[in-house]
Amino acid sequence: MLFRSETASRGGRILIPSFAVGRTQELLYDLHALADTGRIPRIPVVLDSPLAIEATQVFRENAQDFDVVEPLIQHVNGSGKLLFDFPMVQFTPSVEDSKAMMRRSGPMIVIAASGMCESGRILHHLAHSAPDPRSTILIVGFQAEHTLGRRIVERKPELKVFGDMVPRRAQVEVLNGYSAHADRSELTAWLDAARETSPQLQDVFLVHGEPTAQDALAERLRARRYAVTCPSPGDHVTR
Repeated sequence: MLFRSETASRGGRILIPSFAVGRTQELLYDLHALADTGRIPRIPVVLDSPLAIEATQVFRENAQDFDVVEPLIQHVNGSGKLLFDFPMVQFTPSVEDSKAMMRRSGPMIVIAASGMCESGRILHHLAHSAPDPRSTILIVGFQAEHTLGRRIVERKPELKVFGDMVPRRAQVEVLNGYSAHADRSELTAWLDAARETSPQLQDVFLVHGEPTAQDALAERLRARRYAVTCPSPGDHVTR
């Protein structure tokens, strides 16, 4: 995790492509905690995604559902409404706000959608900062095949952004701990628990994930006497 201080000391930006709902709020929570404990430099944390900003407001408005035993919630006077607001954080809802932030110099952390870099304002940030060797692209979510995010994870020397090839000189770091996907064992345990209450459950359709992962899960489930199908795009199933 030294890249946080190294990037700031170089004057670069940390770009975080993030899903607008859930993942972004997790990041703001953790950055708030890291800032409070002095574990990250005191640099701006910019949320540059209109959808993520609106989603964060929804989280604020439902703060009564947060776990009040969490230390950070206790630290903000027991009010989850303040969870995503700390001195370093800034929101750029409008295009003008975003452009003004892009023109600023100095280190900063930028969180922007989309999470797999296929659309959204993150593309503008990649076009601006991917060629900058001072900067870091921090990947915090699964990147599907054939997406720009996957090419970043693979550390391709050039990235296609807005139809143009952009040199990638920025450092790439990957944090796998934010994965929201259940693994093979967790999915199997969930199905087994569902079958205990509904013994007639047999048919399972795997419609998500890469082929090799689907095949491995299908083999495991068939060994447990599930009827597993991995449909192709456009397939129809009638029951």
